[in-house]
Amino acid sequence: MEIPRHWRLKRQRYLLEGEHCRSCDKNIFPPRDVCPHCGGANCQEVKQFSGKGEVYSYTTIYEAPTGYDAQTPYTVALVKLEEGPMITAQLTDMDHGEVQIGMSVEMVVRKMRDDGDERGIIIYGPKFRPAFSSK
Repeated sequence: MEIPRHWRLKRQRYLLEGEHCRSCDKNIFPPRDVCPHCGGANCQEVKQFSGKGEVYSYTTIYEAPTGYDAQTPYTVALVKLEEGPMITAQLTDMDHGEVQIGMSVEMVVRKMRDDGDERGIIIYGPKFRPAFSSK
């Protein structure tokens, strides 16, 4: 299988999957061998998160690392998921001035960057956009 196809078939590139600790009943993201809450090793239960949450904190990136510099400026947020864990991710589909702490957001899969070489690997991952009202 060629590298770009193999890269795109990884489930964790398109879903927010973590784990549930049976010892302390906490949800964990990203998956780990040891629970960061209780230190237990009983975290093998896969947990798929809804992708819904709220902005806990954010910042705008003006000087980006290699591979992300074409996207500057962009906003990165610490998002508290409905299920408890926090995830750091880019925000999308909004202007920088629209972001507010407490704002409802939902996960979408978007292009993060490409590696720029002859293999043509395009890297996708989770970003968050304003949540659409269901009313």
